[in-house]
Amino acid sequence: MSTNKKSKKYQLRKLDPFIARESERYGTALPSREFILKILEEQGIPVSEKILRKLLSITAKETEFFNRRLSAMIRAGQIMRNRKGDICVIEKLELIRGKVQGHSDGYGFLIADDGSPDLYLGPKEMHMVLDGDRVIAREIGMDRRGRRECKIVEVLERANTQLIGRFYAEHGIFFVIAENKRISQEILIPREATMKAKTGQVVMAKIIQQPDGHTQPIGHIIEILGEYTSPGMEIEIALRKHDLPYEFSSEVKKISAKFPKKVLKKELAKRKDIRHLPLVTIDGETARDFDDAVYCERDGKDYRLYVAIADVSHYVYDNDALDKEAFERGNSVYFPRRVIPMLPEVLSNGLCSLNPLADRLCMVCEIQLAINGEFLDYQFYPAVMHSHARLTYSEVASMVENPKEINTKQYAELLPHIQLLYKVYKGLHKARKKRGAIDFDTIETQMIFNNQGKIEQILPLQRNIAHCLIEECMLAANVCASDFLQKHRQPVLYRIHEGPTSEKLESLRDFLKEFGLQLSGGSQPHAKDYAKTLTKINDRSDAQLLQTVMLRSLRQAIYSPENIGHFGLAYEAYTHFTSPIRRYPDLLVHRAIKAVLNGNIYSPSGKDWHELGKHCSMTERRADEATRDVESWLKCFYIQDKIGECFDGVISGVTAFGLFVALDQIYVEGLVHISELPTDYFHFDSTKHMLYGERSGKKYRLGDRLQVKLVRVDLQTRKIDFVLA
Repeated sequence: MSTNKKSKKYQLRKLDPFIARESERYGTALPSREFILKILEEQGIPVSEKILRKLLSITAKETEFFNRRLSAMIRAGQIMRNRKGDICVIEKLELIRGKVQGHSDGYGFLIADDGSPDLYLGPKEMHMVLDGDRVIAREIGMDRRGRRECKIVEVLERANTQLIGRFYAEHGIFFVIAENKRISQEILIPREATMKAKTGQVVMAKIIQQPDGHTQPIGHIIEILGEYTSPGMEIEIALRKHDLPYEFSSEVKKISAKFPKKVLKKELAKRKDIRHLPLVTIDGETARDFDDAVYCERDGKDYRLYVAIADVSHYVYDNDALDKEAFERGNSVYFPRRVIPMLPEVLSNGLCSLNPLADRLCMVCEIQLAINGEFLDYQFYPAVMHSHARLTYSEVASMVENPKEINTKQYAELLPHIQLLYKVYKGLHKARKKRGAIDFDTIETQMIFNNQGKIEQILPLQRNIAHCLIEECMLAANVCASDFLQKHRQPVLYRIHEGPTSEKLESLRDFLKEFGLQLSGGSQPHAKDYAKTLTKINDRSDAQLLQTVMLRSLRQAIYSPENIGHFGLAYEAYTHFTSPIRRYPDLLVHRAIKAVLNGNIYSPSGKDWHELGKHCSMTERRADEATRDVESWLKCFYIQDKIGECFDGVISGVTAFGLFVALDQIYVEGLVHISELPTDYFHFDSTKHMLYGERSGKKYRLGDRLQVKLVRVDLQTRKIDFVLA
């Protein structure tokens, strides 16, 4: 073929604006997804694969790669094949892409990718899919309850290749009921694939045939975990149910075995030596990994605060096996009595833990602060440090509040530095109030276990002055990190927190009006406006109710490369720098800071910043859901022998189907179903967070106090049922 003919053949392909990106990423200049969609749209009709290959000049050598790209676009819901096999653009077909969310009663919803309202999926449609599957659907009208309804056109991606559940055998039929209650279909198990599991045992099943609308899913048992009530089983279930990585790969174990037991002399090159500074760690009594240490000194009339953070990036390289594992995990997961670490123990509890009286590599944020908490200057640098003490929150609180009672030599030597830290905290706290950051007063709980691994007590966690002191020091370092990276135009994951949506804001204002309160700030309130209202309600008897509703009006904080600030903390820019042992975004921030210090720009290997943000936000939610599951099960187990007893509590949630009540003293939550309320027609008012009786006028509002009787506990569904006492 002549050069002219060849160049003419590739002329259309050369118009692809992303050709250089594709060549760099994949080593071949294949047409980009964007360009393929553009060409398909320009044709105006469904196109056969043969014609599309011809249009884009796909050679025989490129055919395999091109087919993979088309398959990926089908999985992503960008294109699909019609009955003739021709390729269609989804958007042209007015179809909706989304994720299936199942319900235990057999129906489900399609959560649309474009953020439009959810669509109802009837039981017939749900027989084709399982919870989490990605599909393309067509809207078909309204159901009897006025909900938008849709019909599945094609299943793009199956979310469940294996699942955890309980095994049953009835009348010669073997099946597994999934632990995920959003999966209502039973998984049929052939007799020869049961591994001799016994009824009621917890098992892992591999799905070998997905549901198709005509047949149920079929699976094989691949692991028998044991009895449902065995100690620690609730965690084993949560790990598998939420697909949490919990075992390190052999490659990671090999790398971990090669790490030295202590910091080597050769590693101290080009690091500032701050081993003489009496840095200390301040954590809870049960903490095992210490990723931050603090120290403060006078600097004329100002203060100099040192926040030293474990230098994880020195040991975990971009895109190595350790990094890939840390990325997959996203964060450490803290269950009661067990931790699933992001990094192997040799790092998380060893080389990267700022253990007392041991040399450790660290990244330091050194901040010059005025007495009023104003930031005057800061700098970042790699260093070697030596923690002079491992202090607990209660010890530090005692040192601050009762300094005259300090009688040990070690504490007496550290006391002046702790007192300076306290003065810095007071300045930072004053600046926090001036800035208008929101302070919600929430109750966290701690479970106390006996030797058999069962809960003996559930106690409230008391926050003291030391918790607040460390929190302000960490916030200061995080703010400096975001400012430093922003100034140097280094992309990074910010911790962003958006204000309320217009709908939630309107609902909140309507609710506050009922109590004679207002939220200032117009259509775009600031954190200061929330803080001002919270100050007004502090001494009211209904303060907890009002605070709860205000808190629920806010969105969830996430990770994103787009800096839109942190609403709750009232920061224009904020990122996470202080916990690289247990959070992947912090590790990325450390790498970014090091790159800037070396005059470079950091770009994660093979990863897009937006995708990184989505992934890290997902792993954080996944960890929260898993820990909630475990805590719910443990609370059910704890309270199951108290059936028939009466308790005082407060309404913690109001729904159309009843009231959630949180019990005083034992911090367990359960449901009073609407059918258990006094005989009447009760109506749900979402704005006022209330159920009210049509005839009696009886009202049950969020925050109201009730006395309830425990009538039922279901360990399998983690449900606790009350009736009014």
